[in-house]
Amino acid sequence: MPATERSELVAAGKKTARTQEERSAETLARIRQATIEVLYKKGFSRTSTVEIAAVAGLSRGAMTHHFASKEDILTDAIASMLDEVNEKLFAFAEEFGHRGGSTDEIVDYIWQFMSDRLFYVTMEYLPETRHNADFKARLVPVVKRFHAGLDAIWSALARRKGTPEDHTRLVMNTTMCVVRGMIAQTILRDDQEYYAQMLAFWKSEVRRLFPSPDTPPGESQTNTNPAIGAFQ
Repeated sequence: MPATERSELVAAGKKTARTQEERSAETLARIRQATIEVLYKKGFSRTSTVEIAAVAGLSRGAMTHHFASKEDILTDAIASMLDEVNEKLFAFAEEFGHRGGSTDEIVDYIWQFMSDRLFYVTMEYLPETRHNADFKARLVPVVKRFHAGLDAIWSALARRKGTPEDHTRLVMNTTMCVVRGMIAQTILRDDQEYYAQMLAFWKSEVRRLFPSPDTPPGESQTNTNPAIGAFQ
């Protein structure tokens, strides 16, 4: 066989291999998206591989080609979701570190990304980790990466405000806990004004703990990015 033909066959083979990889990546993306969708709508105990396959538009056999069990699918989908959030967190931290901004903006950002599906999905799989050691062991590294993304934001804030990082992490991790508690209440209490008032109060507390160098004593920063309406 001439060298030219061999080169063409090799090139064609590489192109086919890339196409297969792309198809595999597309299938995985569909499975992950469908898994989070079902987990969000049905809850952990009602999530099944049959339901995930139906939402993904795949046969159950196509799914088992990639994942051996429901736990494998859930772990991969949750990891993918948190990694995606992490990418956004790191990007926000880098941007905030360069341009600066108010603590209100950070609180609003936390409220925004936590009040999306992230928190509700977390509430579905978290109880399972209490009773399933293997599932917990798989998710711990993923959650650590997520917390590293948060720490990047806190570090950017500390540098911008000239405050100790330990102090900054304490205040902002407390903010995370406050936001989680508020969002948990939304399941049974749909009251926009109630949450808006608490969020405004907590922003004022955070501003007090991180006063701007340009803010006169006794005055607060202006909230330029209100988070009211996140659940509308």
